[in-house]
Amino acid sequence: MSPLFTPTTVGTLALPNRIAMAPLTRARAGRTHIPNALMAEYYAQRASAGLLIAEATMVSADASAFTGEPGIFDEACVAGWKGVTDAVHAKGGRIQLQIWHPGRAAHSLLDGGRQPVSSSDRAIQGDTIHTPEGPKPYEVPRRLDVTELPDIVDLFVEGAKRAIRAGFDGVQIHGAHGYLIDQFLRESVNDRADGYGGSIENRARLLLEIVDAVSAEIGAGRVSVRISPLVAFNDIRDSQPVALVEYVARELDARGIGFLEIRHGDQSLPEEQAVGAAARRNFRGVLFLNGGFDAVSAAEAIASGRGDVIVFGRPFIANPDLVERLRANAPLAEVDFSTLYTPGPKGYTDYPTRDAVTA
Repeated sequence: MSPLFTPTTVGTLALPNRIAMAPLTRARAGRTHIPNALMAEYYAQRASAGLLIAEATMVSADASAFTGEPGIFDEACVAGWKGVTDAVHAKGGRIQLQIWHPGRAAHSLLDGGRQPVSSSDRAIQGDTIHTPEGPKPYEVPRRLDVTELPDIVDLFVEGAKRAIRAGFDGVQIHGAHGYLIDQFLRESVNDRADGYGGSIENRARLLLEIVDAVSAEIGAGRVSVRISPLVAFNDIRDSQPVALVEYVARELDARGIGFLEIRHGDQSLPEEQAVGAAARRNFRGVLFLNGGFDAVSAAEAIASGRGDVIVFGRPFIANPDLVERLRANAPLAEVDFSTLYTPGPKGYTDYPTRDAVTA
């Protein structure tokens, strides 16, 4: 049997297999940012995954980067997500919520006129953001004052507490893809001269303060972290990705979190494998790997000890029964990329299972 289908324990959770569903922004929550019945159906369809990680979710009502991403900033969001977690648990699934602040990857037109914030005043270059008025250049963010950082920590803490009240089995702190925490972690954005800039230890301080505060509230075993040291999305880079991973992984290992996820751009690249190896050397807990795996490379990664659980993204979009298809070595359906972020069920909940196709 492929190691993908062996059980494992992740923090407080017993997983029946080592296939996780990536947090995939699908923008079905509408302008209210309140999760709905359509989203509950979508996640429940995919509940055979060892673990579902729900999409990037706003910890603040004025921290939107997409039209239609969900929130966890008030009790209406809690109620909406409760419908999702109930549906997943009714199917025997397990689900974490990825809690997230976009930082400079936002826009005032999406956030009631509020200027985006970041570790610095460096704007995202070479790209545009979709707003109610159409595509716009990214705005210059406001540099967060050091006195404001405890408020950022509190946003994540309150979001995590709401997530647990909504029935989630834990939370993932989004430290990847050039969003706010990553804007502190990586040096191409962070030019601070205070205790949150300069050295790797200082740049990782905000992430670790958030991890500590969230763990104190909900327990470290229900906390995970995602980082992407080589992914250039949102115009971000670092000159020492391996050293950054080594430090962050050691610190997270000492805190006993549920798992660490390394988001690769392409896991087959030597530089990405070096980053993964650095995480493996320094993090003794459960390591999730994500980024271009198929059934063969995923099984090899687990068998070799490179990782413990493999995270699949795009294949889960078009294959709600991905676990069953991988187990049967069956063909995978293709994603309709034109419907990734469009409203309604098309390209969201209408992908059939293999059994439905062959019936």
